[in-house]
Amino acid sequence: MTSSRTNPERPVSPGEPVNPGGQTEPEGLTGSAAWELLLPAASAPARARGRSLQAALREAVRSGRLAPDTRLPSSRDLAADLGVSRGLVTEAYEQLTAEGYLRSGRGAGTWVGGAVRAARPRARDLAPRSPGARADFVPGTPDLSLFPRAAWAAAQRGVLAESPHDVLGYPDPRGLPRLRTALAELLARRRGVVADPERLIVVSGVAQATSLLGFVLHARGTRTVGVEDPGSPQHGALYTSAGVGTVPLPLDEEGLAVGPLQASGVRVVVTTPAHQFPTGIAYSARRRAQLLDWARSVDGLVFEDDYDGDFRYDRAPVGALQGLDPERVAYAGSVSKSLAPGLRLGWLLVPESIADEVVERKRTMDLGHPTLDQALFARFLERGDYDRQLRRCQRAYRQRRDTLVTALEEHFPGAQMTGIAAGLHVIAELPEKYGPQEHFLERAASAGVAVRPLTAYAHARVDDAVVRLVLGYAHLSPGRIRAGIRLMAGVVRP
Repeated sequence: MTSSRTNPERPVSPGEPVNPGGQTEPEGLTGSAAWELLLPAASAPARARGRSLQAALREAVRSGRLAPDTRLPSSRDLAADLGVSRGLVTEAYEQLTAEGYLRSGRGAGTWVGGAVRAARPRARDLAPRSPGARADFVPGTPDLSLFPRAAWAAAQRGVLAESPHDVLGYPDPRGLPRLRTALAELLARRRGVVADPERLIVVSGVAQATSLLGFVLHARGTRTVGVEDPGSPQHGALYTSAGVGTVPLPLDEEGLAVGPLQASGVRVVVTTPAHQFPTGIAYSARRRAQLLDWARSVDGLVFEDDYDGDFRYDRAPVGALQGLDPERVAYAGSVSKSLAPGLRLGWLLVPESIADEVVERKRTMDLGHPTLDQALFARFLERGDYDRQLRRCQRAYRQRRDTLVTALEEHFPGAQMTGIAAGLHVIAELPEKYGPQEHFLERAASAGVAVRPLTAYAHARVDDAVVRLVLGYAHLSPGRIRAGIRLMAGVVRP
């Protein structure tokens, strides 16, 4: 192999100062070691060889394998080393010099430039993950193994086969008419929603629905909204990102307490009335009426987050609050609990008075939801696959709820369970002997049991002597539920 340190002007020995600026080549940069990384590019197909060589050189500089102020071989020598034409190497040198990766001067050779800062490329995964506990009862995750892969794949094939080319263009920011029509029928039938497809917007989950509403409210002059306390920690963060603050509002046994709501001065409130998160309360009929009376009296708005309204086990699901007054309630839901949160697919149904503003904000935010995903879900709805999926999940989750309740009764005699009629988690209040709560949580964590107390969802820190736990069960098999409760009972026995 020809020496890659040779310059057509004169020979250069390893380690010899050759940089016109007085710098010395880095030691240990031998021809065979330095240019072996270019050999795969040299063996690329003829038509792609030039681009491959440029890409390999560029990446060698970026990664730091070719350090700044390293002198490169002459185009003649590198071409001989790689077995390619000299013109190919000359073109690569010229291109990378123009981009700033290399520098050259008449009679001075070609050098690695100093503008590039080497950085090892990395792709971190910031997705929320299970804490890796021996037993994980943290709520909020469905059983992802229940995702209907075969039916979803069949729907995907059908959509790709039947969709006209224009479906791949920019969509109506509200969503495909086909999907909005199918969703309106589903929500009216299953949740008692007054669903006008013209006011239904397909969104990337309830999180985007919340942000959209927050931006519109901010543009209208709203600076604070009421949120349930305890409640979902995401609501506050999402409204804050839209420039809207939150006012924590307490609950009573019927739902959001009316007195504090009236005294707060807010005109918008965020609620989870079908199955309050995290307490599990289903708002009473009286409280629903009072909440709507309040909204009418202040010319206000109720945002209904129907995050798990389809999962009710012991009687028919409570209908959505929106059905009682569609002009005072904005309604949102998603497939995050019924299919998978990774699909990022949901819906927002808004009053006519703000519909145009929400649609315009959706348009400027992302120009609409991915069209193939929309067409696929529309087909999934139309063919009854989504109803079958809901029935499948409901059977599985009811069994897991029953398993959890039985295990708690066996291993924590005297425990009181609430919020068990619906949803994907249970509130368990343990007998006083297991407290104080802080010590209980420390012992559970030391044994590898991941569990959240009810106080973790309160807006203000609360030191609770009584142990009240929010136990998620949807993502756990019955066997893992029993083993987890047994493990927790073993390490926290009073």
